[in-house]
Amino acid sequence: MVAPDPNDEEASILELDELWSFVLKRKNQVWIWIALCRKTRQVVARAVGDRSKETCRELWNNVPDEYRKGHCFTDFWKAYQAVIPEEQLTQVGKETGETAHVERWNCTLRQRLGRFVRETFSFSKTMPMHILCLDLFLHRYNLDRAILLD
Repeated sequence: MVAPDPNDEEASILELDELWSFVLKRKNQVWIWIALCRKTRQVVARAVGDRSKETCRELWNNVPDEYRKGHCFTDFWKAYQAVIPEEQLTQVGKETGETAHVERWNCTLRQRLGRFVRETFSFSKTMPMHILCLDLFLHRYNLDRAILLD
């Protein structure tokens, strides 16, 4: 992952979002929480769990210190308000375009990995495999982004 330039305030702006998936059957909902750097388009943190404040806190705790000082744009999900410091948080609707990059990233994930598509015959049978596939995708995605930035 590319570290943000400490002299560039925009280098640590994050877009946060969550997307729904499932393991084994649709009733077993799993939410993937993502923190995406707006400037580099790299995923700087992720959390997997439910759609609760605790999973949001896990995401926030996974954000590297260099990025944790930056500003965050999210949707209006209440968990973000409870976890992210008020002075660093701006909650916006999709029509503003402030979360467009992370929303597009969600589409990229769904297009490239069949197990994350909503209506699919491809799915993870176990939570460890679900997380492993996500982490492998994130590693490759961030590596590709780093190469493009060089």
